[in-house]
Amino acid sequence: MAEPGRATTFPGERRTVTATTTHPAKPVLGRRRRWTVLAVCCLSMFLVGLDTTIVNVGLPAIGRGLDVGTRGLEWTVDAYTIVLAALLISSGALADRFGRRRVFQSGLAVFGVASLVCAWAPSVGALVAARVVQGVGASMLSPVALAIVVNAMPDPRERAQAIGVWASVFGLSMAVGPVTGGALVAALGWRALFWINAPVIVAALVLSAVFVPESRAPRARRPDLPGQALLTVVIGAWVGILIEGPRIGWTAPAALAAYAIAAAATVGFVRVETRRHEPLMDPRLFRSPAFSGAVVGAVAVFVALNATMLLNTLYLQHSRGFTPLAAGTATLPMAVGASVCAPWSGRLVGRLGPRRPLLLAGGFVTAGGLCLTRLDQHTSLFLLLAVYLLIGIGFGFANAPITNTAVGGLPPAQAGVAGAITSTARQFGAALGIALAGGLLAGTGPTQLAHASRPGWLMVAACGLLLVPVALWSRPRRSPKA
Repeated sequence: MAEPGRATTFPGERRTVTATTTHPAKPVLGRRRRWTVLAVCCLSMFLVGLDTTIVNVGLPAIGRGLDVGTRGLEWTVDAYTIVLAALLISSGALADRFGRRRVFQSGLAVFGVASLVCAWAPSVGALVAARVVQGVGASMLSPVALAIVVNAMPDPRERAQAIGVWASVFGLSMAVGPVTGGALVAALGWRALFWINAPVIVAALVLSAVFVPESRAPRARRPDLPGQALLTVVIGAWVGILIEGPRIGWTAPAALAAYAIAAAATVGFVRVETRRHEPLMDPRLFRSPAFSGAVVGAVAVFVALNATMLLNTLYLQHSRGFTPLAAGTATLPMAVGASVCAPWSGRLVGRLGPRRPLLLAGGFVTAGGLCLTRLDQHTSLFLLLAVYLLIGIGFGFANAPITNTAVGGLPPAQAGVAGAITSTARQFGAALGIALAGGLLAGTGPTQLAHASRPGWLMVAACGLLLVPVALWSRPRRSPKA
């Protein structure tokens, strides 16, 4: 019997023994397993996107139930998106280091527990605090799900198709949020907006344990605690100024101090990240016009989407007297446009590159915003539905090229970080959209809402126009070297 660790040579055989160290190759998943992994990740992403917009249609009901005004309602939405935006990059890096499935499942658990606390919240303060924790859990889902998908799809063409599906599901979830929220509020009350998460969380936990393989980056980056702290201050300070500015006054001493803090944190973040060997957000990435354009485009698209959601909710329910269900149902054309055009956009990106779908996205969003710049209390419902369809189509065309361009800017080993940067831009745009639209309508009565929202629709159109230079900066995605 051969001794352990010693080669055995049989008679008549010449063998040269060389001491080598081998690493097992990463197993390639079968096609069915790969697309099952995609489906599980899409389920969790549907939940994250849904929670970004499902609350919007329930805001008037939450305001009545907890006796809170527009400013408190803005914090109910933005407490989630600010924390989500601030922690996405760190969560992606942690997943690359400690295991993507492990972080993904931890995020699901935190998100689920926080959702239950939201459903039981006795006051707006408790609800906002629970939304903060919910944002922490969501930050472990968005970039990690994309990293799992990229890791499971080694073929660039199949990966492009998978990213298109992933982006379309995420976009669809945000578009159908108001419809789902309206139905839940009408049937069960606003607390059902959070109860609905529980069965989805349980299903995602079970499916991820069965089908999703564990994966890590070959060399994970070190944590960047100073960068993380400064990024949190930057996002929270700028969005907080936009929310609280109408109440405290734009030139009040408190506002001036907030400007100083936000500016100092922004400058400090850039300086710290420039000097670190392994920064949270590598400034060198933004030297590429294509990558920078993808980030700017992500912000613009989500400013437009979330401003549309808030302006629509308050206008229809307060000015036009719609029920939550009717207001949510009115956005069905947006969901249809997003669900039809998002997968189409993914196929276009795979065949032609990102430029054409981005130009289409910019054109549709701009047209939708311009149609409502003369909004009043008697604007035709047909025009409103047409606008929601236009913006939904634009949103559907935008997500796949933006995601694909951003992910293509980093090696696959840092897919978690690449996805996190794009997701951070999206959520920052979502927070900005809510803050800007809410600031326009703060303190406005039902009869003045339509007129007060007109600058908001101009802002939506401007976001669409911004996608045109983003499209011109883009180029067909090249597979980066790992």
